[in-house]
Amino acid sequence: MSADVKSKARAVARERRDAAHSALRVEGPSRIADHFLSAIPLEPADCIAGYVSFGSEADPSELLSRLSVAGYSCALPRVAVRNRPLAFKCWRPGDPLIGGLHGTREPLPDAADCRPDIVVVPLLAFDAEGRRLGYGGGYYDRTLAALRAEGQGVLAVGVAFSAQEAQDLPEDKFDERLDWVVTETGARPFGGAPGR
Repeated sequence: MSADVKSKARAVARERRDAAHSALRVEGPSRIADHFLSAIPLEPADCIAGYVSFGSEADPSELLSRLSVAGYSCALPRVAVRNRPLAFKCWRPGDPLIGGLHGTREPLPDAADCRPDIVVVPLLAFDAEGRRLGYGGGYYDRTLAALRAEGQGVLAVGVAFSAQEAQDLPEDKFDERLDWVVTETGARPFGGAPGR
């Protein structure tokens, strides 16, 4: 797969996401949380890993807040080692965050480690087959591959705006597909989800 093909796809996807973010900035997080909570299969002991939105990313903060209030364990990713799978740290709304690589915000290094059952994944674009176009660093692909290789089950749930759906995204052999995508208009399973 040509790096140039993905680079062009990212530029187009970023423009669409920026426009959707501007249009849905106020009501988007609540709608996404509503659809996630009504569709994604949750077990009482589940740990759900989210992320702190950056730029025009769909914001899962409302979702994480509701999950935490409902008694679920929540986590955020941390880049512990560059170009390796993400580490996940236990986190609750209001816990302190520090600056991470690539302009991200992440939990303190001494926060407790955890293993998520559900990973909420940011993205630039997704398609009808569950392909995800990320930022090119490969962190989520490496992370999902490592979690899936453990054989304990994990759901990868993309969180996006519906306008981020694309046609036939470019895919490399190391790209990990989503199990679900949740947008402001609904939730959609891919490839046999919701089982873990």
